[in-house]
Amino acid sequence: MTVSRSVTKYYLFKATEAVEFYRPVMYLYFLSQGLSFTQIVVIEALYNVTTVLGEIPTGYVGDRIGRRNSLLVGTALITTTLVGIAFASSFVAFAVLFICWSFGYNFRSGTEDAWVYETLTDVSASGEFSHVRGRGESIALTVGVGASLVGGYLGGLDFTYPFLVAAFFTGIGLLVIVTLDEPTTYEESGSSEMGLREARDVVTQTIGQRRLRSFIVYYFVLFSAVTYLVFIFLQPVFESVLTDLNMNLTVALPRLDRSDPYTIIISTEDVETLLGIYYAAINLASAAISYRISLVRDRIGLRRWFVGVPLVVGGLLMAMAFVPPIAIVALFVGWTSVEPTRVLAGQYINDRIETLGRATVLSAMAMVSALTVIPFQLGSGMISDAVSPLIALSVAGGVLVVGSLILLLWESPIERAPTNRNAGK
Repeated sequence: MTVSRSVTKYYLFKATEAVEFYRPVMYLYFLSQGLSFTQIVVIEALYNVTTVLGEIPTGYVGDRIGRRNSLLVGTALITTTLVGIAFASSFVAFAVLFICWSFGYNFRSGTEDAWVYETLTDVSASGEFSHVRGRGESIALTVGVGASLVGGYLGGLDFTYPFLVAAFFTGIGLLVIVTLDEPTTYEESGSSEMGLREARDVVTQTIGQRRLRSFIVYYFVLFSAVTYLVFIFLQPVFESVLTDLNMNLTVALPRLDRSDPYTIIISTEDVETLLGIYYAAINLASAAISYRISLVRDRIGLRRWFVGVPLVVGGLLMAMAFVPPIAIVALFVGWTSVEPTRVLAGQYINDRIETLGRATVLSAMAMVSALTVIPFQLGSGMISDAVSPLIALSVAGGVLVVGSLILLLWESPIERAPTNRNAGK
């Protein structure tokens, strides 16, 4: 199979990532089921604890059983969990389901990037990773624009509908995955025969690289943790700010028969619909940036992007505490920047690790991120219940700005030039 056909199938797989159906209403759904902010961050913390405990084992299993099989297992778990969430009604049920959900994404987290990078390496095109990965994210986000609008509408009818629709589309992804081929680079690497001790040595050696170590702290610890909180608290903060603004938007649509125009009135009380529109706008902006991610990498550069974006996001989050309406912009910029930054980070990391144990190493880095976000989650949950989610995010923004400045003054986490563009060969 040619690499172009493999990449096309990858794009089809990305189109089935149906997270945007439920994202606009997910935390409103949890709150409607009687969960407090503290309980919500506890189940999120359980998700990340499971990630910590499961990332390296599932990454190791992914190296052993193959990229395709690992994607199949993960996607099947995610599909089943989404159905379960739609019918859950207690804190304990959500806690168990979030653990299963985490295992599903554990199997996919490092494997997806490993499959793409190694498929491109088969034809000596690993330098195109950010281009292909960016196009894949752009497709997922573009599909997500429509999914957000539909999810917001369905959530207004019943909060369970978006989860059931998401489960259906995620299940379609299984049909795409079974048609994928294993990369030749993977089959020749010996990863399927790698022992536990060898896997440990690969992870230790990779993370021990000085430049990579500081990048892990900068991206996987600081930026990822704070933007994850943006994901958790976006909905309640958006709802709170919108309610305080108390505005109505009237749109007049002309009729073909030239009679009185058809009037649509959207008020701040239509939170679910407005959240759907807001998420759609975020996805559209993120998709546009991801689609042209190669241009971003070449024109702006990794160094400028990774220095500037965390400081801008953190500064906007801090400003919310003083001017709450800024939250609309801060949340938009914060969540829009996540996927493009993830793609660029993936290129940076993959260029500096070997094919042997690639999924294990990538999973280990995801584990670091999941571990460090836990105290952020618990602390922000307590601040949210004691004060408000907006203040919790503002505090997190301050941590991001201060932490980034300290790290940048200590040591730049980004090398000025890649050390090895084709490390996977």
